[in-house]
Amino acid sequence: MTPQKIIIDTDPGQDDAIAIMLALASPEFEVLGLVAAAGNVPVEQTAENACKILELAGRLDVPVYKGCPRPIRRPPINAQHVHGDTGMDGPDLPAPTLTPMPQHGVAFLLDTLASNPAQTITIVTLGPMTNLSTAIIQAPDIVARAKRIVSMCGAWAESGNITPSAEFNAFADPDAAAIVLVSGLPLTLLPLDVTHKFLITPERLEKLAALPGRCARAAYDMLNFSARFDLKKYGWSGAPLHDPCTIGWLLAPEFFSGRRVNVEVEVSSPLTLGATAVDWWNVTQRPPNAEFLNTVDAAGLWTLMLERLSKLP
Repeated sequence: MTPQKIIIDTDPGQDDAIAIMLALASPEFEVLGLVAAAGNVPVEQTAENACKILELAGRLDVPVYKGCPRPIRRPPINAQHVHGDTGMDGPDLPAPTLTPMPQHGVAFLLDTLASNPAQTITIVTLGPMTNLSTAIIQAPDIVARAKRIVSMCGAWAESGNITPSAEFNAFADPDAAAIVLVSGLPLTLLPLDVTHKFLITPERLEKLAALPGRCARAAYDMLNFSARFDLKKYGWSGAPLHDPCTIGWLLAPEFFSGRRVNVEVEVSSPLTLGATAVDWWNVTQRPPNAEFLNTVDAAGLWTLMLERLSKLP
């Protein structure tokens, strides 16, 4: 089987790190590069974090590119209150020797899409969609060559996790999300409706801790750190694990279900900025523009993730 070519646009983030590790451990993928986004922490830090993950996994062949340093037209925000000052607090990872490439991340996206056959590259966004939306603005005909966009973004029945109505990635750059949603690109959304069902329970953490290798140990330390905030916030049996759901869907779409619907992003209201209006019942009769997922086989996905992480050094 020919590996599927993917580009991961990311703002690591402990959950981003696990998603990247999952992709690197899966022979179904050829990871063409990581593009750093401003989100959980500023872009300089997310780029460094991406380099740390690749070094940890022994994958110095995968290049890292820095993307846009701030949202399209909003003041930047971050989630250091969840992820810690570095964005990947938990393990004590050394400063990386790997450094980002000199080319801008948006230019890398466009050049890579232009130089590969059309409909062969999937773009996975794990943070705000600033880089992808900027690429769409610059060259919509080139971005249209992408096979699919798979994004951790949005919420419907689960409301918001950074405001009462908005999920973090959509809220951090709602204008970018709006551009992607009206672009006509094939789009799959992994919203809070899915990720709030994929929980890091103590039993699952124990199984992760039992795996060999430095990557599994770092993954355990990261999730043990980030889970503390969400356990206090939600009072659930485990903390939600967001970004790995994107890679999980690409690996095992049978673990997920949802519906093709119309999704719009609020860009005006101060109370609901970044909220995703999901027309589940087609009451507006606007044409569907996204596959919006809302269920996951959490046990199956966790088993798959453990099996793949066990293959990393």
